[in-house]
Amino acid sequence: LAVLAGAARSRVFWLLAAMFVICGASTNGILWTNFAPAAHDHGMPVPVAAGLLSAIGVFSALGTLGSGWLTDRLDPRLLLAVYFAVRALTLLLLPLLFAASVQPSMVAFVVVYGLVDVATVPPVIALTTACFGTDGPIVFGWVNSAHQIGAGISALLGAAARDLFGSYDLVWFALAVCCLLAALTALVVRVPPSPATLPPRQAEAAVP
Repeated sequence: LAVLAGAARSRVFWLLAAMFVICGASTNGILWTNFAPAAHDHGMPVPVAAGLLSAIGVFSALGTLGSGWLTDRLDPRLLLAVYFAVRALTLLLLPLLFAASVQPSMVAFVVVYGLVDVATVPPVIALTTACFGTDGPIVFGWVNSAHQIGAGISALLGAAARDLFGSYDLVWFALAVCCLLAALTALVVRVPPSPATLPPRQAEAAVP
């Protein structure tokens, strides 16, 4: 709680939390929870849809490993922007890909969406570490709480929208727009310079 109180005074914390609200809303909030019923609305048997969801999980694991490797070598803010932009595109196209049987286009969705599904985690861990030092892991825990809040809200409102409008089309579109906003948000996160790159006096002041 003490770490949360300190982090909450930082603009970076709220930017990361906002991104992770959207991250949770557009992954386990809507897709993990509502993909099977959405596919079933288009005639796909639920076991088949569940199999596709399992395949997303496989590619999600691979994507997270690859994201960790990339995060050690590239700007994590740029990676987050790319991941969210790709996720926005896949969610925007998803309503056009549903069918009663598995088509090649749906397989492509499973692969691409899976690769960026949990790929956001390594860059956010890197940013919390860079911005909050030794408190970074605890700050990430609080940021991840925002992820779960977004997921819970999305799971509820997504299903409610399906009942109200008769389809998930509006939900996919709304979350695609949110993911684009998250991509832009990632680019405005300011990371403090590493003490190693500063003059000695400034380096001493920069050490957490």
